Amino acid sequence: MSALFDIDAVETWMAAHVPGFRGPISVEKFATGQSNPTFKLTAASGAYVLRRKPPGQLLKSAHAVDREFRVQRALSGTDVPVARMHALCEDESVIGSMFYVMDHVQGRSFVDPRLPDVSAPDRSAIFDDMNRVLAAIHSVDLSATGLNDYGPHGNYYQRQIDRWTKQYRATETEALPEMDALIDWLADNLPEDDGRVTLVHGDYRIDNLLFAPDRPTCVAVLDWELSTLGHPYADLAAVIMQWGLPPGDVGRGLAGVDRNQLGIPEDHAFVEAYCRRMGLPGIDRFGFYLAFTYFRMAAILQGVKRRALDGNASNPEKALELGAYVPAFAKGGLKSAKTV
Repeated sequence: MSALFDIDAVETWMAAHVPGFRGPISVEKFATGQSNPTFKLTAASGAYVLRRKPPGQLLKSAHAVDREFRVQRALSGTDVPVARMHALCEDESVIGSMFYVMDHVQGRSFVDPRLPDVSAPDRSAIFDDMNRVLAAIHSVDLSATGLNDYGPHGNYYQRQIDRWTKQYRATETEALPEMDALIDWLADNLPEDDGRVTLVHGDYRIDNLLFAPDRPTCVAVLDWELSTLGHPYADLAAVIMQWGLPPGDVGRGLAGVDRNQLGIPEDHAFVEAYCRRMGLPGIDRFGFYLAFTYFRMAAILQGVKRRALDGNASNPEKALELGAYVPAFAKGGLKSAKTV
């Protein structure tokens, strides 16, 4: 028995469910993946990735690795780059929770959006490809990919605000007036439903993308846990929200950075490029969408904090560090609300 999971059980299961698999395997846990623990499996037949639900008591709708598996398998052959899915294990007796196995994709992962080891021309190209892939996600043919029932249609922001407010309340550890005020403001300032329904990633940012080792091209979009059918502006606003955070290991943002010198697009340029790709004249009331993304991230981080306190976090120390930023995200949401 490994401290990570029963390797022998995984080998037996993969031999029965993954075509071409040949063991034995060695296991390495990725440092990232606070929500769903993620592991690299190195076997005689190649490299794989195993992504599982965490152990312990979980919120009913959280950690849906089965949905992650479904959407990535559906996107195979589209303009959205994803890893090849191999198999989903819904039998929790194998390692104690549901998991799936996919190809390990060779690529560069950028945690710091300043891309310190990349040339300015390549930085520009990387961010442009990030923009291209986002537009590709929002252009997926839902019927052709079998994703037309991947989530409810319409009233996306109302549903999301209700969902994350409920999850925030379920994991709340202390009173936070800024979060209460942001929840109230969002409820009072919902835009009219414009009928747009697309696939949305739910956590679109540069550290959830892999880029080719030798060119500025995205080769895989990762971490689809929050994906659903919804409104595309939420994904776009999430990118802009991330860039507004402080640079460094924690914020992973671009606040105060001379983007022009580095070859990184300003917020308005990224939004304009997206609108050109999507055939849009522009986006009204963008401050609402920004406020919404700050709110959702605050709710997510509150859940991470609660799991750490309950002893269920993949990386407890990191989880508590992230959870400490819930007030900052709530304040960021209120600040964005003033730009509407």
